[in-house]
Amino acid sequence: MRGWFDAFRNDGGPTLYSYSNRTPVTGDVQLITIFVIFCTIYTAFIIIFPGIRKQKLTTFLTVTLSMFVGTTIQVAQYGSTWHTASTTVVSSYSAFSKQRMTAEIGGFIGLMHINITYRVLPGYDELNDVEFNERFWWRSPNEMSTSFKEALYRGAPFPILSVAEYFSLHQEGFSWGSKYREAGYYASIMLWTSLASWFMMNLLLMVVPRYGAYSMVFTGLCMLLTDLTYWSLLPCDPLVAHVDGSILIFNFGWNYWLVLAAGIGCLFTGMIITAIDLIFPHQFSTILEVDYDTPYDRHVIIEESFDTRNTRRRLPKIEDAFGDRIIRQLSSKLVAEKEDRQGVINQGYVSQEPSEFQHEITNESNKSNWSYPFPPTPRRTIN
Repeated sequence: MRGWFDAFRNDGGPTLYSYSNRTPVTGDVQLITIFVIFCTIYTAFIIIFPGIRKQKLTTFLTVTLSMFVGTTIQVAQYGSTWHTASTTVVSSYSAFSKQRMTAEIGGFIGLMHINITYRVLPGYDELNDVEFNERFWWRSPNEMSTSFKEALYRGAPFPILSVAEYFSLHQEGFSWGSKYREAGYYASIMLWTSLASWFMMNLLLMVVPRYGAYSMVFTGLCMLLTDLTYWSLLPCDPLVAHVDGSILIFNFGWNYWLVLAAGIGCLFTGMIITAIDLIFPHQFSTILEVDYDTPYDRHVIIEESFDTRNTRRRLPKIEDAFGDRIIRQLSSKLVAEKEDRQGVINQGYVSQEPSEFQHEITNESNKSNWSYPFPPTPRRTIN
């Protein structure tokens, strides 16, 4: 058939969609998403970093370490390179086939799965575009066996099935699958604990940097315990997979070493910040603090309180001695007793004093701002 859509075609015909055009996997979507998220946040920080005027070094180191630790935790949680092995194998594509191909086979073990890759090396065979990447999960006890049966039904390459068989059987000497699942399960729990501690670390660094340093130390310890847990729960007998005369020997991958490096860096950085804060209190600071460079900044409050203390030290002591207070109290009591001895004026008595005395009293009462019916006197009166 020829029509409007046959331009730039080799055969001049329309596109045929009668088969599924499967392409090899070139990247893990989950890991790419994690890298994009953290790289976007860090790129935004790098853009605004030149505008920072104070605490540039501490802010840069703190943000860089925080992004590195957060990315490491998530990549290790979903990554497939905790235990890895790869080799070149000469085998048949399918069982009981006489055609043999030279290919590269690899096993990449994560916490909850294993990726088995199979790629025919170019130049060794005419079929040089064969490339497989099969993922087998073991989130539940029987999931690996189920995935292995599904791979058999799909017709996966024979070398992939040979490696997957070591993890699907849970009897006699074939117990590597359960051991790896146990190691990944407890290591995953420790990684989630590290992630929660990492969130708390970032929060406390913005509120109370001293406690943020303590949380940083705890995060580093959790990450180191993750590696220790995974290493201690691995099979006592190392897995050595045999595939048509070739041997796959599994060793620690870059996920394991990345968690170890991030844990050591986080632990030592937190200890250094804690030591600096103990020797020089309230000196560690970043621009990420909530009240930074505001009237509520802890540095401003500390400086103002320090100036207030110095001002109080410069002022003379106005507080009297203990003896002066005793004398003052005694003198007030003596004055009160003296007033009591002066007696009481009987206002019902009409005085026979001369009129001049009454005139003087009248003049004194008129001089005051208030008019009282009786002459002012320091003595108590009774109506």
